[in-house]
Amino acid sequence: MADPKKDDFLDDIDAAEAEEQAGLNEEIDDIAMEIDALRAERDDYKDKFMRALADAENARKRADKDRREAQAYGGTRIARDLLPVYDNLNRALTAAQESEGASTALVEGVELTLKELLKVFERHGVTRITPEVGERFDPQQHEAMFEAPVPGTKAGEIIQVSAEGFMLYDRLLRPAQVGVSSMPAS
Repeated sequence: MADPKKDDFLDDIDAAEAEEQAGLNEEIDDIAMEIDALRAERDDYKDKFMRALADAENARKRADKDRREAQAYGGTRIARDLLPVYDNLNRALTAAQESEGASTALVEGVELTLKELLKVFERHGVTRITPEVGERFDPQQHEAMFEAPVPGTKAGEIIQVSAEGFMLYDRLLRPAQVGVSSMPAS
C-alpha cells in the first residue's frame, strides 16, 4: 500500500524541483538574452571601430597627398611672379646683343643672371615651353595671341612666338604666347 503522506511529500518535492527548474530555465533565458545583447553591442562597437579605423586611414592618406601637393605646387605663386623677371631679362639680353655699343660685361652679366634664374626654376620643377615656328598649335600649352593667313603654312601652325610658356611639374603656369596661321585649306 502506498502511503499518501509519502506521495504528497514526493509530489511537493517534484513541484519544488519543477519550480526550481523553471526558475533556472528563466535565469538561463535571461542570461542568454543578456549574452545576445552583449554580442550585438560588441558587434556594433566592432563596426564603429572598423569605420573609425578606415576613416583615420583615409584621413592619413588625404593628408599625405595634400602634403605632397603643397610641397610640389606650393611655390606656384612665386614662380608665376618670377616669370616677368625672366621675360625682362630675356628682352634685355636680346636688346644688348643687338646693340653694337653694349658692354660685353653687361651682356655676360645678364646672361649669367638669366642662367641662374633658369637653374632655380629647374630646381623647383619649373620647365620652359619653347614652341618653334611651324609646330602645330596645342591649346593645352599655347595661347593664340592672333591669327593671320600666311602663305606657305597650314591652318593651326605656329607662325610667331611672342613669349615662352612654363610648366610646374605637370601643371601649366603660363601658356606660350604664339601667333597662329589661319590659312584656309586650298
